[in-house]
Amino acid sequence: MKHTKLASALACGALLLAAGQALAKATADELAKLGSTYTCMGAERAGNADGSIPEYSGKWLGVPPGVNFAGTGSHPVDAYPDDKPLFTITAQNLAQYADRLSAGQKELFRLYPDTFQMPVYPSRRDFRYSDEVCASIRDNAASATLVNDGMGVEAITGAPPFPFPKSGLELLWNTILPARAHTEEATYDNAFVQRDGKINWGRVKSNYLAPANDLTHRGKTEGVASYYLNETLLPLRDKGELNTGLDFFNYAKDPRQSWRYDPGTRRVRQSPGYGYDMSFPGTGGSVTVDEIRLFNGGPDRFEWTIVGKKEMYIPYNAYRLHSEKVGYDELIKPGHANPQFMRYELHRVWVVEGKLKENYRHLYGKRVLYIDEDTWHAVLADNYDTRGSIWRTSMVNYYYAYEMNAWQAGVGLYHDLLENTYLALNLINEQPKGYKLNASNFRPAMFGPEAARRGGL
Repeated sequence: MKHTKLASALACGALLLAAGQALAKATADELAKLGSTYTCMGAERAGNADGSIPEYSGKWLGVPPGVNFAGTGSHPVDAYPDDKPLFTITAQNLAQYADRLSAGQKELFRLYPDTFQMPVYPSRRDFRYSDEVCASIRDNAASATLVNDGMGVEAITGAPPFPFPKSGLELLWNTILPARAHTEEATYDNAFVQRDGKINWGRVKSNYLAPANDLTHRGKTEGVASYYLNETLLPLRDKGELNTGLDFFNYAKDPRQSWRYDPGTRRVRQSPGYGYDMSFPGTGGSVTVDEIRLFNGGPDRFEWTIVGKKEMYIPYNAYRLHSEKVGYDELIKPGHANPQFMRYELHRVWVVEGKLKENYRHLYGKRVLYIDEDTWHAVLADNYDTRGSIWRTSMVNYYYAYEMNAWQAGVGLYHDLLENTYLALNLINEQPKGYKLNASNFRPAMFGPEAARRGGL
């Protein structure tokens, strides 16, 4: 598929950055069209030429009419229960849709031609963000800026900083700092599915605090951006392990801090340099720390470039995938999740590519992220080894969380295309509760090394 004129202009902007030219803020024309021609988040309001991507309606904020939602902590309720697939992409008709698929998606069809499918549903653009989020991103459009060679950002909290990104780093920071929950509490199940279909199970209790996303206290991006504390419940050999840490708005001034409590020694140790391609705890080396939510942490090891915008079939409105009515035995299958519970839609995405810099180390030599234009969340990622061969492909399934008027990251599916394995991360189907969002009285003192010591005791 050919890139749009907008995509070409953006690619030129990326070349100017590489040449050392200064980047401009949003233009007067862009600012004038923010909230009209463009949504308040900077997405194109119009649909595509043939109507397969609809015009953005933004008609719902919170719980839509006719949906019986019990509130935060309950499992998601489908906003579109009567939707049926328009068609299903299979290995047999793949060529017809190949230009709207990622390299990783095509590899999954190659590896599992008899079972991997993509049911494509009507594309929906009905939910909007709150006025507070829109206000923050409007402020950011006029004033946000990268600092310390892109290792930090100066902006207003509560929304992505760059609704009209002019460089790969600006685009990347939108997905590092999206509009999301300011507190999140849940117990997740994780399934590592081996080549032969056997499953290694894990379970984690997770607490998350992001003061920057508390819309009642919007301010400047200063100091700590977020806190996390994860307690391992399964496997039993690791039960009681605690991992906690802090992320900042400027990784050059304040690198990520992390600590680990080991129940065997009953000691808390700092984890220096935590992040990048270190193995994410409890995943057996199948996922790196910096690919949770497809990318997080400092962007400094890669050279980031905007490739452009394109129309792609991506996971969207993934309510059914998180339903308490769907058991793990139905959902988790050899090779990939059961396509019956997946939902793909056609949407416009930004494509950003990261190439490993010379004299820097990482497992991945190249990364390609696909970022939804309506939410700035990364939904697909293709990761290549240092020889240039595709190695892993990943997707995060989002749904609109009515209780926080924003999109929630749900199950992540991380595929190793060489080992024929995958990890289903953050499953909640068989948990008695779903995600508890913006409803926990977390404080900074509940995170960090002292909190790990208390938790261990």
